Amino acid sequence: MLVSGPGLVSDGRVFSMVEWIFFSHKAEICALALKCKQELNKNPVEGFSAGLIDDEDIYKWEVVIIGPQDTLFEGGFFKAYLTFPYDYPLRPPKMKFITEIWHPNVAKNGDVCISILHEPGEDKFGYEKPEERWLPIHTVETIMISVISMLADPNSDSPANVDAAKEWREDPNGEFKRKVARCVRKSQEMAFD
Repeated sequence: MLVSGPGLVSDGRVFSMVEWIFFSHKAEICALALKCKQELNKNPVEGFSAGLIDDEDIYKWEVVIIGPQDTLFEGGFFKAYLTFPYDYPLRPPKMKFITEIWHPNVAKNGDVCISILHEPGEDKFGYEKPEERWLPIHTVETIMISVISMLADPNSDSPANVDAAKEWREDPNGEFKRKVARCVRKSQEMAFD
């Protein structure tokens, strides 16, 4: 296979940089994913379940977060996808809720916006410290614990959903609470379909 631009050669084949990273680290990435999956099976963490959607694709996981007790999200079953990049764990996965959820830190399309899932390094806007952002030591478990904490304690200062953040700040027990309750009901109905 020939690729345009600079490439790396192995056994007479020319690889792009992305292909090279993928092929040279695939065994390590597979081992990391397998270790993570085994750890979650061996020591399940309360509040979520996670696993591969397809055993042939280690880069896409489905998670279900159970709405935390004593929050507006209590009783909900919120499905999401975690999509890992080929250069994981150097870069963070992306998380997207597929169950409708109304939250300041979840975009209307379901994309989750929290520090732990932001690219490593300095925040060009100065809101986050580097240690709050992605680090290669994070696991599916640490991500899920952060998301569960986010559900319990929204950050309306850095919203992905400005409308939800405004409602949360101005009247958390009014329209915001009604919209969350509707999402919880819908998630329960979907969970038992």
